[in-house]
Amino acid sequence: MSTLGPFRTSDVHLPDPYPLYHRYREDDPVHETDTGWYVFRHDDVARVLADRRYGRGALPAPLPASCPHLRRTAANWMVFMDPPRHTRIRALVARSFTPRVVDQLRPRIREIAARLTAALAEEAQADLVDRFAAPFPILVISELLGIRADDRPWFRARAVDLQQATSARAARRPDAYAVADAAAGELDAYFRAELSRRRTAPAPASDTPDLIDLMLHAASPDPALDDDVLVGTCIHLLTAGHETTTNLLTKSLLALLAHPYQLGLLRARPQLLPEAVEELVRYDSPVQMISRIAHEDGEIGGRRIPRGAKVTLVLGSANRDPRRFPHPDRLDVRRDARRHCGFGLGLHYCVGAPLARAEAETGLAALLDLPGLRLAQDPDGPVRYADDLVFHGPARMLVRTA
Repeated sequence: MSTLGPFRTSDVHLPDPYPLYHRYREDDPVHETDTGWYVFRHDDVARVLADRRYGRGALPAPLPASCPHLRRTAANWMVFMDPPRHTRIRALVARSFTPRVVDQLRPRIREIAARLTAALAEEAQADLVDRFAAPFPILVISELLGIRADDRPWFRARAVDLQQATSARAARRPDAYAVADAAAGELDAYFRAELSRRRTAPAPASDTPDLIDLMLHAASPDPALDDDVLVGTCIHLLTAGHETTTNLLTKSLLALLAHPYQLGLLRARPQLLPEAVEELVRYDSPVQMISRIAHEDGEIGGRRIPRGAKVTLVLGSANRDPRRFPHPDRLDVRRDARRHCGFGLGLHYCVGAPLARAEAETGLAALLDLPGLRLAQDPDGPVRYADDLVFHGPARMLVRTA
C-alpha cells in the first residue's frame, strides 16, 4: 500500500516536477484519487495511448454556456474526438499538412528565426518568451496558413487571448472565459471570411498553395467536412502549435544553459540538433500530462480501472522512467530518445510534430548562434513559470545577449 498522499497538481514544484513524479512512479505508479487515476510509468502510459479502449470523446471540462464561440470551435478540434469522426478529420489534415509542406516552409522558418534573433541581439536584456519564443511559432503558423502579413499582430493577440481558456488560467483570471470566447468568435469570423475569399478568388496556379488552400481542396469531395470543421481545424492548428512550441523552445534553452557541455557540443556540432530535439522533448516535455476516459472496464499496472474513469497520463514522468531511458535525469543530446511520449503515441499522435521539430531545430540553431546568450540577473529571478502543469513552461525568461 502506498504511503504517499493523493497526487495534486497544486503540490508540484513547477520549475522541477520530476522529484515528485519519481516518488509516485516508484511507490504508486497507477495512483487513484477522488477524481480519477494518474499513471506515471512509461510502459503503462504508452500502452494506454495506443489502446482505443481509452479515448477522448468530449471536452476535458464543460465550457460555460456563456461561451458559444468557444464551445463551437472546440467541438471541432480532433484532439477531443474519437473515431470515426476523428479519423475523418485527421485524414483531412494529414492529406494537407504533409512533411513535404513542412520541408518547403523551412527556408521561411529560418528567415523568421534570423529576424527575431537579430532583434534580440540588439537588446542588452530581454524576455525571451515575449521577444522570441512566443512570436516565433505564431509567425510560422501564420506563414503556413497563408495569413497576410498585416494581419499577424492581430492574429497573435487573438491566439494569446484564446489561451485564457486553459484550466489553470480560467481559474486564475475571472474574465478568462469571456476573453477566450471573444477571441474564438473573432478567429471564427476571420477564417470564415478567408474560406469565402478563396472560393471566390482562387490563388493563381503559379502560387504555392498554403494549408488553407490545401484543406479546402482535400475537403471538397466530403460534405461532412464543412466550414465548421475547416474553421475549427485552422484554430486548433493555431492553438496546438503555439504554446507548446513556445514552451519547448524556452525549456530547451534552459536545459542547455544548465548543461554547458551539452550546449557546447551542439554549438560545435549543429548536425546533432535533430536528435537533440528529441532528447530535449523527453527531458522536459512541453506538455506534462494528458487525459483519457476508459470506454470499458480494464486494468493498468495491475489496478482495475472502471468504465468511465478519467485516466491522466503523466507524460513528463513517463519520459523520465529509468526502465525505458537509462539515467533519465541526465541530459544527453546524443541519446536515442525515440519512443518518448512528448508528442503522444497512437491514434492521437501529434499531427504537428514534424513542424514542431522543424521549429525547434531552427529556433535553437538561431539562438545558439548568439555567443553571449545567458540568463539575466534579476532580483525576482530570471525565470517565472506559468501556473499550468499541463502546458508547462516559463511565462517569463529574462536573458542577456552581450
